[in-house]
Parts: sequence; structure tokens; C-alpha cells
Amino acid sequence: MKNQQQNDQSRLTHINDQGQASMVDVSDKPITQRGAVAQGRVQISQDLADRIRANEISKGNLIDVARLAGIMGAKKTGELIPLCHPLGLDLVSVEIELIETTVHIRATAKCCGRTGIEMEALTAVSVAALTIIDMGKAVDKKMVIEGIRLVEKWGGRSGHFKADDHE
Repeated sequence: MKNQQQNDQSRLTHINDQGQASMVDVSDKPITQRGAVAQGRVQISQDLADRIRANEISKGNLIDVARLAGIMGAKKTGELIPLCHPLGLDLVSVEIELIETTVHIRATAKCCGRTGIEMEALTAVSVAALTIIDMGKAVDKKMVIEGIRLVEKWGGRSGHFKADDHE
């Protein structure tokens, strides 16, 4: 019995019995409150950091635009990730903070649904980071996106997860 449970848990959920990619049927799962937090960083030059602080980016306020882009990205996750279920989001918040030459991004997503919301939080961080690159590329072509990851999730059958090194 234990080996069967381990097999079921290690089996890829988006692969059907014929080995084809397929959407998971979640219709029998209960609706529960779910949430996820993701984070990531963008390493930028001192020149770009100074311009962001002075709000001297020709395309507009980089932090505000990246925050909105992250929220919009989370809302489009089901369209961007092929087998991801579209979810009715109850909350998406994106916090962006510039510390020295690192832009820190943190996204929280919540919903009441039958399947997880981790991808929405991760997408919010990813789209915000890409927007920072887009808005700053005229000043800094060497920016690096790094550390995008899930740091916490709750709700659903798998329960609560919190990354070991997350505060």
C-alpha cells in the first residue's frame, strides 16, 4: 500500500495513462481557500537603481508599472501555462522594493477553488521581473532575473508548505 501511495505521489499529474499531456480533472475536488506567496529578484546596475529612485525612467514609474504588470500576469496564468486551470482570483498583491541594486519582488495570490494557486503567484513575480527588464533595458542591458520560487502555499489536499529558509 505504501509503495502505491509513493507511486501515486511521484506520478506526473499532467500526463495521462497513454503518456500524453492532459489537463487534470479537478471537478470532484472540494472548493477550499487557497493561497500562495512567491518571490524573485532582479539585479540591476547602480545607474538604473539611481534612475528608479529619482523616477527618471522614460517609460514611466518602473515600480508602479511592474506591480500592475505582475497583477495582470497573474490574471492571465491560465492562458499562458498550457495545462493550468483558469482561476477566479480573490486577491493578487505584488510588492516591489529596491534595495541597493536589487529589485525584490513578492507576490501573494488567494482564491477559493479546487486547485492550487502557486502558478498565479509565480507568474505575477515573473511578469513583474520581465517588466522591470523591459522598462530598464535602455539603461542597463545586463540585468539578471534570479531566485523566482514558491516560498509558501496553503489550502487544498497537500496542506501548508513553507520554504525552510523563508522568514
